[in-house]
Amino acid sequence: MAMTVQSATGEATPHIGKDTVGRAREADLLDLRFRSLIADEDWNSLSPAIRRRFTKRLHPGTSAVYVGSVVETRMSRLGWALAQVARIVGAPLPTSRAAGLASIVSVTEDRAGDGQVWTRLYARPAGFPQTINSAKRFAGPTGLEEHVAGGLGMSLDITVIEGRPVFESRRYFLRLLRWRVPLPGFLTPGALTVTHGETGANRFAFTLTIRHPWFGTLIRQEAEFRDVVDA
Repeated sequence: MAMTVQSATGEATPHIGKDTVGRAREADLLDLRFRSLIADEDWNSLSPAIRRRFTKRLHPGTSAVYVGSVVETRMSRLGWALAQVARIVGAPLPTSRAAGLASIVSVTEDRAGDGQVWTRLYARPAGFPQTINSAKRFAGPTGLEEHVAGGLGMSLDITVIEGRPVFESRRYFLRLLRWRVPLPGFLTPGALTVTHGETGANRFAFTLTIRHPWFGTLIRQEAEFRDVVDA
């Protein structure tokens, strides 16, 4: 509770309680944008490592880096075809079923877009790694969007299931200059779900699934990473 104290001049000045100061310092040190999208009860059910990962403040010129490998990639024939077609918007989906190959994720702050830029590198059996760039922006009807090349984006809902953050697509759209055009269901690949689950000390699994309402699971990829460095 706030209190007042007498100043040297005899005037009453507000006294800020320790709890208020603590919250202000926490907001200064942490990035609370993801935190604000999750209910208190759900947030408290997350492990300390996950909470730390999703409140890591990235200052200009810094990044968070995670290193790991692809555990498994499953694609139906239609899913494989979808991944190849998606190359026209920056190849945001896995294009190979190869497993056991190295992967690196780098997260940097995107001040201009009010969000973060995520860069994912996936080694291939031959040639250069596949590079996936996307931007998470704290905007739109759900408070969170993901954007890839070509103006394609989607609104994301965040829920917590059994102590794991789950990101689920709600609506796909195209950004055309200043306009935002929702895509009808038949022009989308189906529901995209990304799950982040702790697997050990400073280790986590990233699982991506795309499920079509008519054709079932098109793509499912699981990769495991470990925290490496803030640079």
